[in-house]
Amino acid sequence: MEKMRIKSYAIKHKLSMFNVMKMVKSGKLVTHTEKIDGREVTYIVIDDTTEKEVERGIVNVSAPKRATMEEEIKRLKIELDILKNEISMLNKALSCSHK
Repeated sequence: MEKMRIKSYAIKHKLSMFNVMKMVKSGKLVTHTEKIDGREVTYIVIDDTTEKEVERGIVNVSAPKRATMEEEIKRLKIELDILKNEISMLNKALSCSHK
């Protein structure tokens, strides 16, 4: 069984220390506290089952899929049509309220 400090664990899994502390407080991670030089140091106990569960829970933020130019143009044309319809509806509403 290996043990690791909270900061090291956060760096290893590319998480914030806040998120690691939330996992500790919720009981998702097993911890062990030791007194070193008069202060308490919390270690995370690492075992295979917990590590697999944590890795499944971590959402990978990878680069978004790049759309092809044609797909992007198609999406923008649809958005442009929606905006044109909204503008024409607003113009009609404004012209009716001024009469």
